[in-house]
Amino acid sequence: MACLAGCTPWSQYVRNGFRVGPNYARPPAPVARDWIDAKDDSLATDALSVRRSSDDLSAWWTVLDDPVLDALVQRAARENLTVRQAGFRVLEARAQLAIAKGNLFPQVQQAVGDYSRNKISESVTNQEASPKKWFSLWDAGFNLAWELDFWGQFMRAVESAAADLDASVENYDDVLVTLLADVATAYVRIRTLENRITVAERNVKDQKRLLEVARAKFKGELVSEIAPDQAEVTLRQTQALIPSLKIQQRQAENQLCILLGLPPREVSKEQGFATAAGRIPQAPAEVAVGIPADLLRRRPDVRRAERQAASQCAQIGVATAELYPHIAVTGTIGLQAEYFPHLFDGSKPMVGSVGPSFHWNILNYGRLQNNIHVQDARFLQLVTNYQNTVLKANAEVENALVAFLRSQERAGYLGKGTVAARKGLKVAEVNFQNDKVDFVAVALLEENLAQQEDDWAQAQGDVALGLIQLYRALGGGWQIRLGAGQQSAAAEPPAAPRPETIRTPPVEEAPAVIAP
Repeated sequence: MACLAGCTPWSQYVRNGFRVGPNYARPPAPVARDWIDAKDDSLATDALSVRRSSDDLSAWWTVLDDPVLDALVQRAARENLTVRQAGFRVLEARAQLAIAKGNLFPQVQQAVGDYSRNKISESVTNQEASPKKWFSLWDAGFNLAWELDFWGQFMRAVESAAADLDASVENYDDVLVTLLADVATAYVRIRTLENRITVAERNVKDQKRLLEVARAKFKGELVSEIAPDQAEVTLRQTQALIPSLKIQQRQAENQLCILLGLPPREVSKEQGFATAAGRIPQAPAEVAVGIPADLLRRRPDVRRAERQAASQCAQIGVATAELYPHIAVTGTIGLQAEYFPHLFDGSKPMVGSVGPSFHWNILNYGRLQNNIHVQDARFLQLVTNYQNTVLKANAEVENALVAFLRSQERAGYLGKGTVAARKGLKVAEVNFQNDKVDFVAVALLEENLAQQEDDWAQAQGDVALGLIQLYRALGGGWQIRLGAGQQSAAAEPPAAPRPETIRTPPVEEAPAVIAP
């Protein structure tokens, strides 16, 4: 879509509602017909799922069935400072819209007044016409000027400001989408790390027991010195993994605290959070993802890019109006007298004027015309940005889909491998104690089991993270600002976020709110 600069034909001027410049229409956007993995059994893309996906996306974190995560999401939506900052941007845009609407009414409405002491020069002709060389002058009155919106310049400005307000709301929603996904991601990482630490500590206990057995057999000269040395190497490797995991756990907890609007602290030890330690949220067997075209209405960043283009299109009309004469009505009414008491002496001191006026910018050497070209070029940039945003959104969903689906496969394989490794180790330990197998085989199986269990824990976390990434890419979660009972509302944002989401930050630190 292109908006051609220049004078607006009369017929188009009438069709546009007596406004110069182009009327906006949503640009076309490249959208795939279906997802690449649409035929996968874990995805639902039929007509029923399209309707269901809207409900699932509005509160997608609930599909993980974790009350702690539910409480964290609700708190983050209320207390996160980035969301609060985005809310203040909405208030700013709403005020800017009110300013633009104010220009539709008389632009100048001034009550004026002044006093001056004046002297007439005695070195000019006709001095006799004014025998008083010194005199006072009191003035009081009211001025009004109203530039009429013949060409729709002010209406186009209102149109632009309204689109900017919509874009600021979409930005607020986009911040919410990112925030909720980040909270869930940090939470899943904490749970995954807790699980990995538990697994590592359990393996440390088993490996210590095996080391004692190896040392006992070495003292009895039943094995060589290599056996206890090998057992100790495996034990130390597993022990060394735990500090590394705890570093990552603390960093994930700090990130979660920031998202909740709290100073960093050990949230995993707080009441409610600790009750489900090590429990990695499980993804549902089937996920409703709808169709790619849904991204145009679901993703706030896509809607924001489209609203930005709409705002800029209106600016073309504002610039085009400068080619035409500005017509205004001005008026003044007031009182004027030499002495202050005389200001109120009936109608004698009254002065006034009223009448139309115009000014027309001519001989501007192409500046006005080129300004229209500038606004048009900016509009085309934003249209291209909108189309590119749609493409990126589609790619992000596809990336999230393949990560989620393949992570499920990987977790399944690793789970089966862990069962086999644990079974094989038990058999090997019994045979080793009965001197039926060499310790090298037992040590290898012990090391493999520790690695297999750690990989399995990571894979389970990756499945949940893949699901979170998918819901983030689909643009779910912003509906939380609509309030309870409105989660499935249409994707048309209100003029501003709820007041409680943009209130002034408290001075004191908020208490822990991690409910079980």
